[in-house]
Amino acid sequence: MNINPFFKSIGPIGIDKLLRISKIKNKEKFNNHKIFDIKDLYSASNKDITFFHSNKYNVVASKTKASFCVTTSVLANLLPKSCKKIIVSNVLISTAKITRTLYPNSITDDFDSNLKDIKKTKYKKNTKYGKNVLIGKNVKIGRNFSIGHNSIIESNVVIGNNCSVGSNVIIRKTIIKNNVHILDGCVIGKKGFGFFPDKKNNIRYPQIGLVIINDNSEIGCGSTIDRGSLSNTIIGKNTYLDNQIHIAHNVKIGNNCVIAGQVGFAGSSILGDEVMIGGQAGISGHLNIGNKVHIGGGSGVINDIPSNSKVMGYPAKDLRKFIKENK
Repeated sequence: MNINPFFKSIGPIGIDKLLRISKIKNKEKFNNHKIFDIKDLYSASNKDITFFHSNKYNVVASKTKASFCVTTSVLANLLPKSCKKIIVSNVLISTAKITRTLYPNSITDDFDSNLKDIKKTKYKKNTKYGKNVLIGKNVKIGRNFSIGHNSIIESNVVIGNNCSVGSNVIIRKTIIKNNVHILDGCVIGKKGFGFFPDKKNNIRYPQIGLVIINDNSEIGCGSTIDRGSLSNTIIGKNTYLDNQIHIAHNVKIGNNCVIAGQVGFAGSSILGDEVMIGGQAGISGHLNIGNKVHIGGGSGVINDIPSNSKVMGYPAKDLRKFIKENK
């Protein structure tokens, strides 16, 4: 995971203390081994704690470098011996509690109170800007930048060279590379739809990741890109999104992709390079879509799709089969 300028862990903190504060019961004592951060299975180091909640991730779980892992008794034996297991009944709720302890300010997503009119910042000289443009603290903006009316760039956002932002746009907790164009009405970097339903009080899952938009990409009007929970939401190089697209937390879209209007992505799905998706398609969560996949408009994707496939329908199936069945 990239260095995160938006959230800071309170670690290092002893594992026993971390579990006690998080109200997670644990029979074993770990001699107060220090924990620096919580990360996903892929990016965790031997200074971190991670979580493992689904057999879908058994391969990466077997290779994790984390010192500790929150998991179930059924999945525990799939983890390496070097990773100490914390057995719980509900992995995701326990992980949310630990994340809230390490990042106590990660639940709220209020507006940034450290904003200034762009006319009162250093960017007033070299930026083409509209009316009522607000900029936060520690924002970094490259050369040849333009921004439209009523747009807000919150604190710590990084924007590269030759970028443009339209009117009525809000950007927070985001890193934007070079030659990126964000059109009118976009909301980028807000918290994702992460919570656990409860009859009395839904349990909100902290969203401590970023949005990263890579070079030469375009985000169409009215689109929403949620920041990641533990990992980052990523848009690849030279990828173009049409209008009114929603991308949920932790989604990773590859390079040279083209996605038509009103497509929706559920959380944590991964797309390869050169993927093309027709309008109003829906992509379920935690899926892997290969390279050079074509998905027809209006399709519902609920399973992984291998590279070089062409699919359509609900559930999405091989295009030739779909056409044959719908003659």
